[in-house]
Amino acid sequence: LLVSELVTNALRYGEGEIRLRLLRDRTLVCEVWDSGLVQPRRRRARDTDEGGRGLQLVGLLSSSWGSRRTPRGKTVWFELALPDGESAAEPSVEQLLSMF
Repeated sequence: LLVSELVTNALRYGEGEIRLRLLRDRTLVCEVWDSGLVQPRRRRARDTDEGGRGLQLVGLLSSSWGSRRTPRGKTVWFELALPDGESAAEPSVEQLLSMF
């Protein structure tokens, strides 16, 4: 879901070529690069909006996320904890409801 959100945003709002990179170390980092310069921003979607919740989902379901300019565009990324035998914390009801 999170990869799909970043790639879809790059296709819809980015420019030119798109690259996806996964980095696995102590965490999993997903980076999506495009040659556009416009940085992503979270929106507050209204109840009747069909879109506008993607980055809210990324923020809620990932450990962290962000974006950075590169010499030829921008990279949007998120980070996930890797399973280590302990169960990951589920988003609270309040966090899920705050998306809407």
